[in-house]
Amino acid sequence: MHFISIELITLKMKRKSGILLLTGAYILMLLVMFILPFSIPDYSIVMNTADDLGAQAVPYAWIMNFTFIFLAIASLIAGWPFFVGHAFHRSILVFSVISLMLSAIFNNAPLDPHISYNLTESGLHEYFSCSAVFSFAILCLSTGFILEREYNKLLAAISGLSAIILLILTAESNNLAGIWNRFLLIISFGWMIYCFKTTEF
Repeated sequence: MHFISIELITLKMKRKSGILLLTGAYILMLLVMFILPFSIPDYSIVMNTADDLGAQAVPYAWIMNFTFIFLAIASLIAGWPFFVGHAFHRSILVFSVISLMLSAIFNNAPLDPHISYNLTESGLHEYFSCSAVFSFAILCLSTGFILEREYNKLLAAISGLSAIILLILTAESNNLAGIWNRFLLIISFGWMIYCFKTTEF
């Protein structure tokens, strides 16, 4: 019993510290998404996505890319103790985190269409961005099956479906791509923080 109680205390401490780290990364993401655009010429919050802040040949692109990597690492640290005993969920979490990190390493096409860029790198960015969103959606939906409260199950399902819908809207609606993309990021990581913070197994 003594060892079990110590193990539980350690697990709770890891979860708490992970949630704090993820919350810090989330706040940084919000600040970067809405403040950094003012330092980039011809950038529109409504039309351009957060990914465009980290595109090739864009000023201060490293800030957005660093933020995505920080979010990925924080998500893994926060999610790993939360999904203790759930190997499938941990695997999906790792896949989503790796995809997000790779989407930050490989940058998409620059805002200015007249600037030459690495087409292969841009293609890899699109691939890993999509795989990050789809794997996150799978994580949300599968997490709903291990939650106890119906309200939390519903939120998990809504978050997962919203991620897919908002990804499609971002790709199909050029005039509002920046809005849909920001909603996607805010809802996704917001749900993750809420779920990790309020749910006890």
